Amino acid sequence: MSGDETPPTVLAVDDEADLAELYRVYLDGPYDVRIATGGEEALSKMDDSVEVVLLDRRMPDMSGHEVLDRIRNAGYKARVAMLTAVEPDVDIVDMPFDDYKTKPVTKEDILTLVEVLLHRANFDERSQEFFALASKKAALEASGATGSEEYEELVERMEAVRTEVDDTLDHLSARDAFVEVPGNVP
Repeated sequence: MSGDETPPTVLAVDDEADLAELYRVYLDGPYDVRIATGGEEALSKMDDSVEVVLLDRRMPDMSGHEVLDRIRNAGYKARVAMLTAVEPDVDIVDMPFDDYKTKPVTKEDILTLVEVLLHRANFDERSQEFFALASKKAALEASGATGSEEYEELVERMEAVRTEVDDTLDHLSARDAFVEVPGNVP
Protein backbone atom coordinates (compact mmCIF):
# COMPACT_ATOMS: atom_id res chain seq x y z
CA MET A 1 0.00 0.00 0.00
CA SER A 2 1.49 3.36 -0.98
CA GLY A 3 1.46 6.29 1.40
CA ASP A 4 -1.59 7.96 -0.12
CA GLU A 5 -3.87 4.89 -0.18
CA THR A 6 -6.40 4.58 2.58
CA PRO A 7 -6.71 1.18 4.21
CA PRO A 8 -9.92 -0.80 3.64
CA THR A 9 -12.67 -0.04 6.14
CA VAL A 10 -14.13 -2.82 8.26
CA LEU A 11 -17.22 -2.43 10.45
CA ALA A 12 -17.31 -4.93 13.33
CA VAL A 13 -20.71 -5.28 14.99
CA ASP A 14 -21.20 -7.23 18.22
CA ASP A 15 -23.40 -6.46 21.22
CA GLU A 16 -20.58 -7.62 23.50
CA ALA A 17 -18.47 -4.45 23.65
CA ASP A 18 -15.33 -6.34 24.72
CA LEU A 19 -15.60 -8.62 21.71
CA ALA A 20 -16.16 -5.71 19.30
CA GLU A 21 -13.09 -4.02 20.79
CA LEU A 22 -11.09 -7.25 20.42
CA TYR A 23 -11.96 -7.34 16.72
CA ARG A 24 -10.69 -3.76 16.45
CA VAL A 25 -7.41 -4.78 18.09
CA TYR A 26 -7.08 -7.77 15.74
CA LEU A 27 -7.69 -5.69 12.62
CA ASP A 28 -6.12 -2.35 13.55
CA GLY A 29 -3.18 -1.48 11.35
CA PRO A 30 -3.94 -2.96 7.97
CA TYR A 31 -7.57 -1.82 8.23
CA ASP A 32 -9.56 1.22 9.27
CA VAL A 33 -11.86 -0.35 11.86
CA ARG A 34 -15.19 0.92 13.09
CA ILE A 35 -17.05 -0.87 15.83
CA ALA A 36 -20.69 -0.88 16.87
CA THR A 37 -22.43 -2.66 19.73
CA GLY A 38 -25.92 -2.68 18.26
CA GLY A 39 -27.87 -2.62 15.04
CA GLU A 40 -28.86 1.05 15.00
CA GLU A 41 -25.30 2.10 15.85
CA ALA A 42 -23.99 -0.15 13.08
CA LEU A 43 -26.33 1.41 10.54
CA SER A 44 -25.27 4.90 11.64
CA LYS A 45 -21.62 3.96 10.99
CA MET A 46 -22.34 2.33 7.63
CA ASP A 47 -21.47 4.21 4.45
CA ASP A 48 -20.05 3.50 1.00
CA SER A 49 -16.47 3.42 2.32
CA VAL A 50 -17.16 0.28 4.41
CA GLU A 51 -15.85 -2.70 2.45
CA VAL A 52 -16.38 -5.51 4.98
CA VAL A 53 -18.93 -5.94 7.77
CA LEU A 54 -18.45 -8.51 10.52
CA LEU A 55 -21.95 -8.90 11.89
CA ASP A 56 -23.19 -10.65 15.02
CA ARG A 57 -26.45 -12.44 14.43
CA ARG A 58 -28.10 -12.17 17.84
CA MET A 59 -28.29 -8.68 19.32
CA PRO A 60 -30.92 -7.21 21.65
CA ASP A 61 -32.01 -4.07 19.77
CA MET A 62 -32.00 -5.42 16.22
CA SER A 63 -30.99 -8.84 14.91
CA GLY A 64 -28.05 -9.25 12.60
CA HIS A 65 -30.52 -10.46 9.97
CA GLU A 66 -32.42 -7.15 10.21
CA VAL A 67 -29.18 -5.16 10.03
CA LEU A 68 -28.09 -7.21 7.01
CA ASP A 69 -31.41 -6.59 5.25
CA ARG A 70 -31.13 -2.84 5.87
CA ILE A 71 -27.54 -2.77 4.61
CA ARG A 72 -28.55 -4.57 1.41
CA ASN A 73 -31.76 -2.53 0.95
CA ALA A 74 -29.71 0.67 1.24
CA GLY A 75 -27.60 -0.55 -1.69
CA TYR A 76 -24.27 -0.88 0.11
CA LYS A 77 -21.85 -3.17 -1.71
CA ALA A 78 -19.84 -4.25 1.36
CA ARG A 79 -19.03 -7.91 1.80
CA VAL A 80 -20.80 -9.16 4.94
CA ALA A 81 -19.82 -12.07 7.17
CA MET A 82 -22.12 -13.29 9.90
CA LEU A 83 -19.83 -13.85 12.88
CA THR A 84 -21.97 -15.45 15.53
CA ALA A 85 -22.45 -18.06 18.24
CA VAL A 86 -25.69 -19.13 16.51
CA GLU A 87 -25.31 -22.50 14.80
CA PRO A 88 -26.49 -22.17 11.21
CA ASP A 89 -29.77 -23.72 10.14
CA VAL A 90 -31.74 -23.64 6.89
CA ASP A 91 -32.93 -20.13 7.76
CA ILE A 92 -29.57 -18.84 6.45
CA VAL A 93 -30.19 -20.03 2.89
CA ASP A 94 -31.91 -16.84 1.75
CA MET A 95 -29.91 -14.40 3.89
CA PRO A 96 -27.78 -12.14 1.64
CA PHE A 97 -24.42 -12.51 3.41
CA ASP A 98 -21.07 -13.55 1.94
CA ASP A 99 -19.69 -15.80 4.67
CA TYR A 100 -20.73 -17.39 7.97
CA LYS A 101 -18.40 -18.12 10.86
CA THR A 102 -19.36 -19.56 14.22
CA LYS A 103 -17.68 -18.15 17.34
CA PRO A 104 -15.26 -18.49 18.93
CA VAL A 105 -12.83 -17.22 16.32
CA THR A 106 -9.12 -16.50 16.54
CA LYS A 107 -7.19 -13.47 15.37
CA GLU A 108 -5.99 -15.50 12.37
CA ASP A 109 -9.60 -16.50 11.58
CA ILE A 110 -10.66 -12.84 11.55
CA LEU A 111 -7.70 -11.63 9.50
CA THR A 112 -8.12 -14.42 6.96
CA LEU A 113 -11.87 -13.84 6.73
CA VAL A 114 -11.45 -10.11 6.01
CA GLU A 115 -8.70 -10.79 3.48
CA VAL A 116 -10.82 -13.37 1.65
CA LEU A 117 -13.87 -11.08 1.59
CA LEU A 118 -11.82 -8.19 0.22
CA HIS A 119 -10.39 -10.49 -2.45
CA ARG A 120 -13.88 -11.72 -3.41
CA ALA A 121 -15.06 -8.12 -3.79
CA ASN A 122 -12.96 -8.01 -6.97
CA PHE A 123 -14.91 -10.88 -8.52
CA ASP A 124 -17.92 -10.45 -10.75
CA GLU A 125 -21.38 -10.68 -9.19
CA ARG A 126 -22.03 -14.30 -10.19
CA SER A 127 -18.70 -15.48 -8.78
CA GLN A 128 -19.45 -13.65 -5.54
CA GLU A 129 -22.84 -15.35 -5.45
CA PHE A 130 -21.18 -18.74 -5.95
CA PHE A 131 -18.82 -18.19 -3.00
CA ALA A 132 -21.68 -16.96 -0.78
CA LEU A 133 -23.69 -20.09 -1.62
CA ALA A 134 -20.66 -22.30 -1.01
CA SER A 135 -20.18 -20.66 2.39
CA LYS A 136 -23.81 -21.33 3.31
CA LYS A 137 -23.47 -24.95 2.17
CA ALA A 138 -20.32 -25.43 4.26
CA ALA A 139 -21.93 -23.82 7.33
CA LEU A 140 -25.00 -26.06 7.05
CA GLU A 141 -22.84 -29.15 6.58
CA ALA A 142 -20.71 -28.24 9.62
CA SER A 143 -23.83 -27.94 11.77
CA GLY A 144 -25.40 -31.12 10.37
CA ALA A 145 -28.38 -29.28 8.84
CA THR A 146 -28.27 -31.05 5.47
CA GLY A 147 -31.41 -33.16 5.38
CA SER A 148 -33.84 -30.49 4.26
CA GLU A 149 -35.48 -29.32 1.08
CA GLU A 150 -33.86 -25.89 1.61
CA TYR A 151 -30.39 -27.48 1.70
CA GLU A 152 -31.08 -29.43 -1.50
CA GLU A 153 -32.32 -26.25 -3.23
CA LEU A 154 -29.17 -24.45 -2.06
CA VAL A 155 -26.99 -27.18 -3.58
CA GLU A 156 -28.93 -26.96 -6.85
CA ARG A 157 -28.59 -23.15 -6.95
CA MET A 158 -24.89 -23.43 -6.24
CA GLU A 159 -24.38 -25.94 -9.05
CA ALA A 160 -26.36 -23.77 -11.49
CA VAL A 161 -24.25 -20.72 -10.64
CA ARG A 162 -21.05 -22.81 -10.84
CA THR A 163 -22.03 -23.98 -14.34
CA GLU A 164 -22.77 -20.41 -15.42
CA VAL A 165 -19.45 -19.15 -14.03
CA ASP A 166 -17.55 -22.04 -15.63
CA ASP A 167 -19.25 -21.42 -18.99
CA THR A 168 -18.34 -17.73 -18.82
CA LEU A 169 -14.71 -18.55 -18.00
CA ASP A 170 -14.56 -21.12 -20.81
CA HIS A 171 -16.02 -18.58 -23.26
CA LEU A 172 -13.56 -15.89 -22.17
CA SER A 173 -10.62 -18.29 -22.33
CA ALA A 174 -11.56 -19.43 -25.83
CA ARG A 175 -12.08 -15.86 -27.03
CA ASP A 176 -8.87 -14.61 -25.40
CA ALA A 177 -6.86 -17.39 -27.05
CA PHE A 178 -7.44 -15.66 -30.39
CA VAL A 179 -6.89 -12.07 -29.34
CA GLU A 180 -4.03 -10.56 -31.25
CA VAL A 181 -1.28 -9.28 -28.98
CA PRO A 182 0.07 -5.95 -30.20
CA GLY A 183 3.79 -5.59 -30.78
CA ASN A 184 6.48 -6.99 -32.98
CA VAL A 185 6.95 -10.71 -33.14
CA PRO A 186 10.58 -11.58 -33.93
